[in-house]
Amino acid sequence: MAVLLQPGSIEHQIPGNVSDPYLLCCRHAGDSGMTAPILRPYPGAEVLTEERCHILELSNDDSDPAMSIARARVEPGVTTRWHRVRDTVERYVILDGVGRMEVGDYPPQEVQAGDVVMIPPSVRQRIANAGEGDLVFLAICTPRFRPEAYEDAEDA
Repeated sequence: MAVLLQPGSIEHQIPGNVSDPYLLCCRHAGDSGMTAPILRPYPGAEVLTEERCHILELSNDDSDPAMSIARARVEPGVTTRWHRVRDTVERYVILDGVGRMEVGDYPPQEVQAGDVVMIPPSVRQRIANAGEGDLVFLAICTPRFRPEAYEDAEDA
């Protein structure tokens, strides 16, 4: 079951003993400290944001400030809110489904599995699911996504 969170509010859902909100979503495979650094999402860690997009953080941690990776899922018929991520380049790697991507002042474009959408820093964007099944994509941010960089741009 998804949890509705406002962008940047995930820290309010964290137990007191977790120092980084994204550690709640991912764990290292093996806990001996001698294993390869493989991250696996916790079952049920996907959250539904106010933006109308389900997010599962795959890699977003202070130990790797250069980049973050999240799996995003948009339900059929849903268009995400206009938003921007300040000072952060985003790349959407479309994994499944068909969508309509809007970036800045460019005309909307259809996207499908295999497409990579480049979103410049601080540029408003939204994506609509134009198919019958879920639209699933990776959101890769450089530098890593920080909740304080998220800006709602619905009325901009």
